[in-house]
Amino acid sequence: MTNTNTTFNGWANWETWNVALWINNDEDNYDLACASVDYDQFMNAKSFESTTTPDGAAWNDKALDYDSLNELITDTTY
Repeated sequence: MTNTNTTFNGWANWETWNVALWINNDEDNYDLACASVDYDQFMNAKSFESTTTPDGAAWNDKALDYDSLNELITDTTY
């Protein structure tokens, strides 16, 4: 039997899951997400200490599911 699940904790992949994790669980990132209309605006407003999350996922990785991250930003409110 082959496992055909290609998602990671409900996200498209590990990279998207990890970026979403850091948006939702870091106060500064969360506040910025609440003030943003989409992931592009979040990225343009973010002052980067690093180009990756503390776990090593690149904030601008080509593998990111940008539609899901846009939805996350849209749904993020106080």
